[in-house]
Amino acid sequence: MQNFIRISLISSFLLSSSLLSQEVETEKRTRIHSVHKVVDQVGKIDVKEISEVDKVRKMFSDGTVSGQLRIMYSESPEANKLYTTATGGIIKYELAEYHGLNAGAAVYTSYDMPFASGLGAQRYTDLSSSKEDHTDMSEAYINYKYEDFNIRVGRQVIDTPLADSDDIRMIQNSFEAYTATYTFAGVAFMAGHLQKWHGVDAGLDNDWTPTGEDGTNLVGASYHDGLEFNLWYYNIPKMTDAFYMDIGLEYQMSDDFLLHLGMQYLHEAELESSGVAASIYGALVEVVAYDIGFNLACNKSDKRIGKDTFSGFGGGTLYTNMDTSILNDITADRDALSIVAGVSYEIRKVGLLYAYGDFSGDADSSSQKEHRVEQDIGAEYNFNDEFVVAAIYADMRDKENPANSWNRVQLMVNYNF
Repeated sequence: MQNFIRISLISSFLLSSSLLSQEVETEKRTRIHSVHKVVDQVGKIDVKEISEVDKVRKMFSDGTVSGQLRIMYSESPEANKLYTTATGGIIKYELAEYHGLNAGAAVYTSYDMPFASGLGAQRYTDLSSSKEDHTDMSEAYINYKYEDFNIRVGRQVIDTPLADSDDIRMIQNSFEAYTATYTFAGVAFMAGHLQKWHGVDAGLDNDWTPTGEDGTNLVGASYHDGLEFNLWYYNIPKMTDAFYMDIGLEYQMSDDFLLHLGMQYLHEAELESSGVAASIYGALVEVVAYDIGFNLACNKSDKRIGKDTFSGFGGGTLYTNMDTSILNDITADRDALSIVAGVSYEIRKVGLLYAYGDFSGDADSSSQKEHRVEQDIGAEYNFNDEFVVAAIYADMRDKENPANSWNRVQLMVNYNF
């Protein structure tokens, strides 16, 4: 309850500050499909435009430096009152483009602050690593661009339905990969081979981890302009062939009302008795009225006896993914259903969010059921294009196994340069 009060006070303060701030022109809101994606988008680093030069030496002198400074505090009161404060960020240097060719590198780092973190068993390791600090060359690539065609080789950040950056803690995911993209008539095509990955979801205590025994091959297409769609295929040898698609529509009923509809489907075929096989369906409806969004989403996973689902290398793509709970956690050997309802509010520089999710699974072969409920409360305040403060409170109740229940609060201060 104390953490709920903290977030409520923060939200009230941010809303009051916004109402007193000068009015700015409101940009068209980008529709985000899940609570998890909202959290992921808050701290994204700005991508700076690369200049074109006519001499090789100017590639260095006209190179671009960018980065991000971040401070995060996270606390899990019910789990022995774990808490940690970490600071760190990103420093990136990218060469200017010469006849389509350039390169870039970025160092990601995170350091726990001892005076503001729990000692020993009371330290919350979810923010970064158990070693209390972490530094890595998370990006290092060569890039070639010709008109609408682009190829990139090396360590890089990618965002696709089943492989994404998932920027929800101190250090996001990045991939050792070969990728090629091409844009035609507004449709973005991508093909690639992912060899390894590293970051929050891969576990920062680990070195770069293979994305499957022989890597992962992917190909996909996406379009976002009123009508939106994604078509993706992933081949993870000896594990699964995964096909993902979604289609959505935004309809501006008037200046103050917008309707957003979406449907998704994920099919995973088992390879070489890996135990991964799934069929997951999803639907989403959202109505935005006078800057207040009301949304309802559901996902349904069909039972595959003795089989489990694969959520991907990252935060996952399902509409009902929340701050922490996802349907894939309870799909093994059972029918499972997740329903998430939420309300969001955006005005000027402030964003507020509340979501309630119910995740239930029928009895598996051992007669074990699953039923979890999560509530998320979030707030963010954008001082300007570079500086943002955000907070989220998550509370999960495990109805079948109450001892597994937990809650946590997370605060983030982000500055892009």
